[in-house]
Amino acid sequence: MAKIGFIGLGNMGGPMAANLVKAGHEVTVFDLSQAALDHAVEAGAAAAASAQVAAADKECVITMLPAGQHVEAVYLGEDGLMNSLSRQTLVIDSSTIAPETARKVAAVAAEKGITFLDAPVSGGVGGAKAGTLTFICGGDDAGFERARPILDGMGKNIFHAGDHGAGQVAKICNNMLLAILMSGTCEALALGVKNGLDPAVLSEIMKQSSGGNWALNVYNPWPGVMDGVPASRDYEGGFLVNLMNKDLGLAFDNAIKNQAAIPMGALARNLFSLHAVKGNGTLDFSSIQRLFLEDSQ
Repeated sequence: MAKIGFIGLGNMGGPMAANLVKAGHEVTVFDLSQAALDHAVEAGAAAAASAQVAAADKECVITMLPAGQHVEAVYLGEDGLMNSLSRQTLVIDSSTIAPETARKVAAVAAEKGITFLDAPVSGGVGGAKAGTLTFICGGDDAGFERARPILDGMGKNIFHAGDHGAGQVAKICNNMLLAILMSGTCEALALGVKNGLDPAVLSEIMKQSSGGNWALNVYNPWPGVMDGVPASRDYEGGFLVNLMNKDLGLAFDNAIKNQAAIPMGALARNLFSLHAVKGNGTLDFSSIQRLFLEDSQ
């Protein structure tokens, strides 16, 4: 079992750290939120006073942070971890950030002889709690093999997408598709209800038909149709609209740099941006249903 420093205990990071403890690892954690630290300690982790203390003398350091600027600050800032980590350290960043940022951190790590992987995740808060996340890794083969036993404690599917940054490319493609699927699912449900259909009955019909998809099958956005999802608790918790907006922005920026056409991705970005400016940024992303809900009841 490994000595692990875990930095970033949000909706995803907290359960991930707890699962590492369950897997038998010695986990030291840091977060700016005292409540998050207290919860991690209750789960069996040790709390540190700073990211530097959490990472000191660890075999592996894992970060789960909101955005690229936070990743750069933690690793490359004036007190960044790349200035203090030993050459034997394995660094796994599970944040969703621009591929260019991941490659920038990886390049600095390589200069210092530190093994770095970008390893963003898919599976949501439910997957984080259940330990069934999908990890999408970018880095060299040796680093990936070193990371696999640790990632196994938090995930069910572990993919090696390619070299540094490839994990982030695959993740932003996945999340762009998820946004498109969620928007389309909400639109279809709203149209059915507008015509007098029961949303639960319509959902079952589409689940067993060609319209079935992850958003419909396991994360139904219509309130009250499915138990245990954010739509049935007023869209609290889950994957925030603001974070989906961030990921769609990453996809949009990447498409511009690579001269790739993403008309549906761009439309999904506009829909989620409109939803956010209406005051829904801190709700789960399935709350995009509200854009269609008022006119359907």
